[in-house]
Amino acid sequence: MSTKPLYRRVLLKLSGEGLMGAREYGLDPKQLSDIAQEIRTVHDMGVQVCIVIGGGNIFRGISGAAAGMERASADYMGMLATVINSLAMQNALEKIGLHTRVVSAIPMTTVCEPYIRRRAVRHMEKGRVVIFAAGTGNPFFTTDTAAALRAAEMGADAMLKATQVDGVYSADPRKDPNAKRYERLTYLDVLSQDLQVMDASAISLSRENGIPIIVFDLHTQGAFAQVMRGEGTFTIITDEV
Repeated sequence: MSTKPLYRRVLLKLSGEGLMGAREYGLDPKQLSDIAQEIRTVHDMGVQVCIVIGGGNIFRGISGAAAGMERASADYMGMLATVINSLAMQNALEKIGLHTRVVSAIPMTTVCEPYIRRRAVRHMEKGRVVIFAAGTGNPFFTTDTAAALRAAEMGADAMLKATQVDGVYSADPRKDPNAKRYERLTYLDVLSQDLQVMDASAISLSRENGIPIIVFDLHTQGAFAQVMRGEGTFTIITDEV
């Protein structure tokens, strides 16, 4: 069994909800610690890791807009929520000895670095974990799109989306017992079947740049490292099936 990772540099996309644990909102310190250990295992394999984290555990721009708030303002609030999550993840990673940098698309130099592409690449080359905060820095774009954009800018070999289930299904497997799990899909399959993996702009951006998207279960211990070796249960989205 090969222990050599298939990818040299990857972007890990985490949802804000993935940091909540059993809570209804906010952050669960144990969940943060568990995720940090998973990242540590992959980093120790020699893989360069960068991360984008959503903010849905704190604030969602879309739900704020639905409640009557101006969409742009609501989205900026959501971006600030991702900064809170990024700082929490940085703390969890540094507690276990991983040098980590938070870089924000919205400059806030008191708490983190501004996003400069070449500097972020250099951090990873030096073995640091880089966490991209504040999405793209623009309203009307999701953190999924931000993840696809940063993966392309960093020259990542793959984008890994950590979710609450072990791959892409034809329907929500927690609600539909007949939901079918896919091993492999093309980008066009995802778009044409409207599979709720990521939004269309994130899928299109990944397709244009030839970045495979791998969907796996965040809560299965060791799953991140298994995926790096091409093992375990996951769905891979590429140009060909």
